[in-house]
Amino acid sequence: MAASGDASAAVANAAAASFAALLEKLDYLDSTGIEQVRQAYRYADTAHLGQLRNSGEPYITHPIAVAALCASWKLDVQALMAALLHDAMEDCGITKADLIDRFGAPVAELVDGLTKLDKLQFNTREENQAESFRKMLLAMARDVRVILIKLADRTHNMRTLSDMPRSKWGRISSETLEIYAPIAHRLGLNQTYRELQDLAFRHLHPWRYATLAKAVNKSRSRRRDIVQKVQSDVDAAFARVGMPVRLAGREKTLYAIHQKMSLKNLSFAQVSDLYGFRVVVPSVTDCYTALGVLHQMYKPAPGKFKDHIAIPKLNGYQSLHTTLVGPAGLNIEFQVRTEEMHVVAEAGVAAHWLYKAQDASGAAAERMGTKWLQSLLDIQNETRDAAEFWDHVKVDLFPDAVYVFTPRSQIMALPRGATAVDFAYAIHSDVGDRTTAVRINDEQVPLRTELKNGDVVEVITADDAKPNPAWLAFVRTGRARSKIRHYVKTLAQNESADLGERLLTQALRSEGMGQLPGFEEHAAIWDKLLRFTGSKTRAELMTDIGLGKRIASIVAKRLVLLLSEDGQRPDALLLTRERYGAHEQVSQGSITLDGSENASVQYASCCRPVPGDPIVGYLGRGEGLVVHHAQCAVARKLQNKDGERFIAVDWADEPTRSFEAGITVTVANGKGVLARIAAEFASCEADIVRVDMDDAMDTTDLRFVVTVRDLAHVEAVLRTLRRTQPVLRAFRVLPQLA
Repeated sequence: MAASGDASAAVANAAAASFAALLEKLDYLDSTGIEQVRQAYRYADTAHLGQLRNSGEPYITHPIAVAALCASWKLDVQALMAALLHDAMEDCGITKADLIDRFGAPVAELVDGLTKLDKLQFNTREENQAESFRKMLLAMARDVRVILIKLADRTHNMRTLSDMPRSKWGRISSETLEIYAPIAHRLGLNQTYRELQDLAFRHLHPWRYATLAKAVNKSRSRRRDIVQKVQSDVDAAFARVGMPVRLAGREKTLYAIHQKMSLKNLSFAQVSDLYGFRVVVPSVTDCYTALGVLHQMYKPAPGKFKDHIAIPKLNGYQSLHTTLVGPAGLNIEFQVRTEEMHVVAEAGVAAHWLYKAQDASGAAAERMGTKWLQSLLDIQNETRDAAEFWDHVKVDLFPDAVYVFTPRSQIMALPRGATAVDFAYAIHSDVGDRTTAVRINDEQVPLRTELKNGDVVEVITADDAKPNPAWLAFVRTGRARSKIRHYVKTLAQNESADLGERLLTQALRSEGMGQLPGFEEHAAIWDKLLRFTGSKTRAELMTDIGLGKRIASIVAKRLVLLLSEDGQRPDALLLTRERYGAHEQVSQGSITLDGSENASVQYASCCRPVPGDPIVGYLGRGEGLVVHHAQCAVARKLQNKDGERFIAVDWADEPTRSFEAGITVTVANGKGVLARIAAEFASCEADIVRVDMDDAMDTTDLRFVVTVRDLAHVEAVLRTLRRTQPVLRAFRVLPQLA
């Protein structure tokens, strides 16, 4: 008996591994296309000969299943060939050159992209996941077919996960839930999205899955009569109005039920919308007529109607949604759509291949999510840091959309919580960069205002306006965040280069040379200096000095040596004056600060120096110049450990901006005290940046961070506070002073 069982299993395996299983799904291809796919199958079959999957089936059953899924999305011939060959390069020693030779460059590129994806390991550690995710998204953005094939591959692997060792279930299922399912959703692949979630849930929490499945089965048998009655009533209603419809029942997935119970803290009995129907009608007009028919049959549940036809979802999804109160008070959701909308709803971006012939303009592809893929490339071009890229993209993977209008009534979809600045960047990066103000529904509002459905947004720009780094605190979209960060980094680099040039010039004066040698007339000397420092360009060297990655005095000594070899000698008088002048303890000269240095100079938050305080400058590694109070304990420790990185700094006579100072005010508890203290700060022209408080029995310590002009301004503020009625004491906070 065992022998005959083995024989029948072998026959079944051979049947599964045959091309016939795939051929049935290729009816949309012409005979040439089918022959090309057949050749790819034969090649893959030979390459995988003798290999078995964990289930004991021939390995070729996996590529065939992946290609069959791709065929259900009506992908083109190249994608189907790549699906059949996707494991050949990695598992069978076949090279990219072999594939180019046999099937052409486009197929080989797809297979190569898939092979690189297969090597990725999505670890739980954030930075590894970020880097892997970045590579995958870039592969998608270059050719969306890569990720479609990858999603088909993952779907089949999840279907057969039970054959894998149980120790791998957790990692693979978590990865599927966190990464692949959201991408399927973002690309509009609804069927794949639901299946991946359910399969991952089944293997991640087998007991919970089984319990819920049991509860749903019990509920299904209890409510079967009601659901059948609804179906027959709906069929009869549409027959009466003479509208041809295709009616299909749908049930909430077990994962969706589990999520709803977890997020809303519900019991299974409290989840009311388990059942639904999909009504597919011939035209868009019929959708709205069908909605009227349904609403005459059963009462609609208030607030449960959504028109995703007039305003499609970000991934191209279109349908009318309404929830009706059916027999026995059962809530039933209906989705009404056309046949084309149904294909897009289930296959998302993959539906592009189906409609490509009828839509030569490519508008369908753009509508179905490719716009998002292109935006990934834009973010990638500006974001070299993997974790930052992951941060940008996570925002867009779970979009809960808000729909707003331009002044010309064009609809724009943005993630919920998006602000007016996000809207400006969504129009164009130039509009975002030059935004100065915004009007929502004809009223001027702050730039940080969150947008609401139906808002009409008008952006006011100016040619000389620039992005404000403070916008990063409230923008919501990855695109806006990456554009602003890119600008800030560029600004910081330019300013750091200017600071670096000043530092090198002053360090050179300390060595007896009056100025930097000209770049053109001393090109050979600069080339030698760049080789010594390892910098690619003069600008990069200056930026590195400004950021503290290079020490100006060391570079200056090398430059003097090179100039001496060229016959130039230090000026003895300048050398004496600079080296043994006012700042003899510092070998790099002195920098004058007026507050206009922006990103290249930071004022340490541990001691918050203001003009009038004695100060020192520390060239942090990669941080630029950090200015500390001369007696700051943090600065003292750094000086003992890293003394050569300190330079002398002085305040300019007239600083151009305000500075932050910490002030603690102890007050007697009473009504309106905080408001009174705030009014005193306002009267002294000291703006409050932050306030914290510590309550005691009868008194409260109010800890303020305020903006001031200089030390004299701080003292004037303190004098005013001390004269105020509820104030017991007021003093400037210098907590880290040595």
